[in-house]
Amino acid sequence: MNNNNEQLEFKATMGVSKSINYWDLTISRNINKIEISVYRKVTNANITIQYTYIHPWDHKRAAFPHYINRELTLSITEQARTQEWENICNKAQQNGFPIKVIQNVNEKEITKQIKRPTRKTKKKQKKQNKQTTKIG
Repeated sequence: MNNNNEQLEFKATMGVSKSINYWDLTISRNINKIEISVYRKVTNANITIQYTYIHPWDHKRAAFPHYINRELTLSITEQARTQEWENICNKAQQNGFPIKVIQNVNEKEITKQIKRPTRKTKKKQKKQNKQTTKIG
């Protein structure tokens, strides 16, 4: 693989204790299953734009919908989900955000998840549209 492009260098990584970090995930192999959790480098500083800074509101809160959406959509254990929520709240508090603000963002993201169509509903809608087109 390393011969394909001089700009890219692939290195083999050995998993430690049956887990490997890939992008922002830790993938662990247990006896009968694979578990996923959020990975953070040791250099992670938990910094976002401070709540009190003079910036547009959308810029200040931009990171949190991403973090919360990731927490809601990853196939992680309930324990990992709880830990991730605690990490999000800690990050918010370290950057001066009132916890109520983050809870409101969380509620909005949950509402979006509920309203978002699944693959099955998309396929069903597509099939219904085809049938409607044939009739009309």
